[in-house]
Amino acid sequence: MSAAAERIAFPVRYAGEKLFNLGKAVLDCAFQPIVEITTGAVFGYETLMRGHDQLGFNSPIELIDRMAETGQLATLDQMMSGRSLAKFTSLADYRSSTLFINLDVRLIPEGGALIDALLRHLRAHGIPPSSICFELSERFDNTAVPEFGELIAKMRRSGFKIAIDDFGVGRGEFKLLCDYPMDYLKIDRHFIADVSNAPRKQHLVKNIVNIAHTLGIRVIAEGVETEAEFLSCREFGVDMVQGYYIARPSVNVDDQRSSFPHLRDHSRSRTSASSLDELLIRKQIENLPFVYENDSIEKVFEMFRMNPENSYFPVLNVTNEPRGIIQESQLKEFIYHPFGRDLLKNRDYLKPVSYFVKNAPIISLDSDTQDLVSAFANMDGCHCVLLTENMRYSGTISAASLIRILNEKQLKTALDQNPLTGLPGNLAIVNFLRNACMDADKIRYLCYCDFDNFKPFNDRYGFHAGDHAISLFAALMRRYFFHENEFTGHIGGDDFFVGLRGIDEEEMLHPLGRLLNDFSSEVMTLYSDKERADGYIIGHGRDGIEAKISLMRCSIGVLELPEGVVISDIDRISAEIAHVKTLAKQSANGLSVTRFGAA
Repeated sequence: MSAAAERIAFPVRYAGEKLFNLGKAVLDCAFQPIVEITTGAVFGYETLMRGHDQLGFNSPIELIDRMAETGQLATLDQMMSGRSLAKFTSLADYRSSTLFINLDVRLIPEGGALIDALLRHLRAHGIPPSSICFELSERFDNTAVPEFGELIAKMRRSGFKIAIDDFGVGRGEFKLLCDYPMDYLKIDRHFIADVSNAPRKQHLVKNIVNIAHTLGIRVIAEGVETEAEFLSCREFGVDMVQGYYIARPSVNVDDQRSSFPHLRDHSRSRTSASSLDELLIRKQIENLPFVYENDSIEKVFEMFRMNPENSYFPVLNVTNEPRGIIQESQLKEFIYHPFGRDLLKNRDYLKPVSYFVKNAPIISLDSDTQDLVSAFANMDGCHCVLLTENMRYSGTISAASLIRILNEKQLKTALDQNPLTGLPGNLAIVNFLRNACMDADKIRYLCYCDFDNFKPFNDRYGFHAGDHAISLFAALMRRYFFHENEFTGHIGGDDFFVGLRGIDEEEMLHPLGRLLNDFSSEVMTLYSDKERADGYIIGHGRDGIEAKISLMRCSIGVLELPEGVVISDIDRISAEIAHVKTLAKQSANGLSVTRFGAA
């Protein structure tokens, strides 16, 4: 603000009861898009106050606090809500979008009247309540207000959506998660800033996402300002993002877009190849009939009558987001009561479907089976998991379907094991790599083992001797790598893989060195006395020319992934493998360590 503007604005901020009338002329609302992280499509907009500076306030919060002191907060809120709705309805995609509106805790005691006024406004514009999401500010403890529980219940019955704002830096967030049904959780910018380089933040964000998804809550990251922050949020399972990296808030409706293609392009590498878990989950999806939260109870009764084998149905809002499930058991008191169904149809006693919705865990289709297991284990009375694809309902997985998924995964894992060595094969190795690349809490070592001069040995002594050498190496791997943070696999032929996590370089080098030394000693017994004494055999090289060929040994190229480094595309690992293995073969002891990105 200029010095001249400050001189004009200074008395304005102390205008008291006239402040609202002055604000009518200058206050406006800006929209900042909230975007689906995997598609780049705009899911909704947060409305933010603008023009406060013209009244002499440094921030919207300063103005809001002043209006609360003068008893004008409710009037201000109604005016700004009306302007936000008017601007919202001027958007081309408003019928498929969600408007996020902040609710100040000081308005909770009169929240019922504000909700009624908003409902009338929505009906007049043909906007369903599920297009509105109230953000509960955590500047104060919402749960300490006596009227809070009643207000939340009224919001849910009316069909509004609810979000916890600024999660992690406010008050009472976990009480809200525990005791009240929430739709969205917005992680505060504090935890997102430079998250790609902060392992502690990464651990917190991943666990917040897991807790929210288990409770059927979608996660929004606030204040995403860089590409690295966006990529980290995507890898940690965040559903939507908001911040300067996507778009700044704007009061101009023409600045708003329906999608951001550069975000979709970022996700292509991640979604181009489905994991084994995703393929198994897709195979077991149950496409149950569903109801909308604004459907009549009579329709629900009819669906249960037409589908007697079903004990529940998914409930969606108008934008096809899952809200939970409705269970037959919830309606039994009305079914078996002499006048129960008549009561439900009575306009004076009418209860919407949203009244009966029960929370169910919600996870994305690209999740793994462990997410499904955790969802069932951590949700009491859980009948199913609701699946989404690009934030929209895609189907359900029941407990019986989960058992089938786990059984089929065990079978495929068993079939993937190498028949000679019994070690996990390429499916398991790829799954380990996916998880290791995303789990940046600890340092990781990806060790690629390859025999030198194996083919001439195999040609000289035959396949049985070659298989003996391979089995020998596998047995030595089992001797040195058997802890929980250690993984061994057989890529095929004379190629093996060892994955290590959470240890320092010396702890990594020691067992690998012993593995190489023991293999070198043991494999010598497979040669003749003369060849051992000579240190070579006569054979044919890759060029087909007869030559002296050194005795067989193993080389191990180690690719180090430092703590805090997240790799979304494992093809980037593959690109460095050849170089790492070459360095190992060229080294005197057959062991070489390269840090990722240094190749």
